[in-house]
Amino acid sequence: MKAPRLKDVDLSLTISTTAYEKKLAKLQRTLMQIQQAYLLSGRSGVIVFEGWDAAGKGGAIRRLSTALDPRSFKVWPIGAPRNYYAQRHFLLRFMERLPPSGAITVFDRSWYGRVLVERVEELTPPERWRAGYREINDFERMITDDGVRLVKLFFHISPEEQLQRFEQRLRDPLKRWKLTYEDFRNRNRWGDYEEAIDEMFAKTSTSASPWTVVPANSKKYARITALEAIVKAFRRDVELKPPVVHQSVLSEARDHLDLDDELIASLSGRTE
Repeated sequence: MKAPRLKDVDLSLTISTTAYEKKLAKLQRTLMQIQQAYLLSGRSGVIVFEGWDAAGKGGAIRRLSTALDPRSFKVWPIGAPRNYYAQRHFLLRFMERLPPSGAITVFDRSWYGRVLVERVEELTPPERWRAGYREINDFERMITDDGVRLVKLFFHISPEEQLQRFEQRLRDPLKRWKLTYEDFRNRNRWGDYEEAIDEMFAKTSTSASPWTVVPANSKKYARITALEAIVKAFRRDVELKPPVVHQSVLSEARDHLDLDDELIASLSGRTE
């Protein structure tokens, strides 16, 4: 399959507020159905969020989180590894955070730090981050072969849009904490990061775990695009209809609740 490239992404794409709200509500309802289906079937899902600083990953994750029961949904924010993990293979901390059966996990940044920030900032020797492509592909093949649904999203914005969002964060007391010195410093390496991102796509976008590049100059458009990609991957070959209620539950419900026979029959799956 052909890997995406940043230069091919149309950052002018937008969506109206009315269309956004309508699509968001529909997608969130489907996500609720997917989570229930996963709980019943024992399936599990992993969503990787990568992208430029201030590209809107957090806003998309919040819209995803709103739809899901936190008891079987977990978001892992990933920063620099603490000493314990820094002394071990870089994939270990991600293996330990994979979801159990029936659950969905989000990685807000991920194992791709190996071939992005560790590469560009020269935190890892070249022979090790180059080996990271093969190790990542093997890791993703291992988890998808085990039945995990994997979605990989990269949020792409222009340098100009990023600078505007930095200013918005600086002016907003509730968002000011998000802005760091490194955010500005990383802009000086934009070209290096573009090169690393495109090579990451070329080497790790596979038929089993492709990359979806999300045009994110419009936050609303980015959220819908991201949720659509998640829904498309997670609902494939999954029955979303509610399960038939067990007869023991219906028997107790009949004794304790004022239910008509037609409703009892429909809940038990009988239509005659």
